[in-house]
Amino acid sequence: MFREVYKDKVETIPHYLKFLEELKSHDFKTAVATSAPRANLDLIVGTLKIGDKMDSMMASEDVNAHKPNPEVYLKSAERLGVDPTDCVVFEDSFSGVTAGINAGMKVVGVLSSHSKEELPLCDYYINDYSEINAAKILELLND
Repeated sequence: MFREVYKDKVETIPHYLKFLEELKSHDFKTAVATSAPRANLDLIVGTLKIGDKMDSMMASEDVNAHKPNPEVYLKSAERLGVDPTDCVVFEDSFSGVTAGINAGMKVVGVLSSHSKEELPLCDYYINDYSEINAAKILELLND
């Protein structure tokens, strides 16, 4: 039902596609790690035409334990060949932020559906992707 209702309403948080392009131009590895079913992931990624920009994509079927368990993030880092401490997670949910923290990753809280006060403490917060860039990601990783 989700896919039927939202198939014509898929859009990104403002400035996400430009931010993704910047990351790729700086040779960052990128991934999607969701608790949603693979069919939902495929709908979103396919509609936005970003599949070729992702080095890994994992959905609920790829893990045994779901967020706030960090499994999806840890498996994603493993697939990318990157230490979890060298990863930055972008999350807009309490369970997702908790999973990122539990994975030992830096977490950027995306304030699209919750306020700072409603999320666990993140390393950085954004309202949209105009508020972050590749230089800030490197700064977060070096903190």
